[in-house]
Amino acid sequence: MPVSDINTILKLNVPVIVRLGHRRMPLGDVLKLTPGSIVELAKSADAPLDLMVNNCQIGTGNAVKVGEQFGLSVLSVGDAEAKIRALGGQGSAGAMSTPEPTTDGGAEDGVEDQDMSELDAVADAMDAEQE
Repeated sequence: MPVSDINTILKLNVPVIVRLGHRRMPLGDVLKLTPGSIVELAKSADAPLDLMVNNCQIGTGNAVKVGEQFGLSVLSVGDAEAKIRALGGQGSAGAMSTPEPTTDGGAEDGVEDQDMSELDAVADAMDAEQE
């Protein structure tokens, strides 16, 4: 993959999600939610939040206030390969696993081997930039 292609890919904006927590609820309970309802999460209030890309956890952090907005102070993050694999919808040995995957059951199969080799090249380029 030419360096110009890698540079273009590295400029792409991707959705980054900070997950406070999650839980499963019966649909009937979800339909009963109203303003003022409280949804209790299994996560401790002082536990780190999940940093996610493409429904794959790539790190953790603590909530912080940045001016009048929320932010995330990153505590841990996977290596470049784990981050790139998350963009492709692939979990890997280097990726931080989520307690309960939120894929649609077939999303992981959406990336072909050729695409993964291109993602590997991007991960290598990111690692080289960080050195």
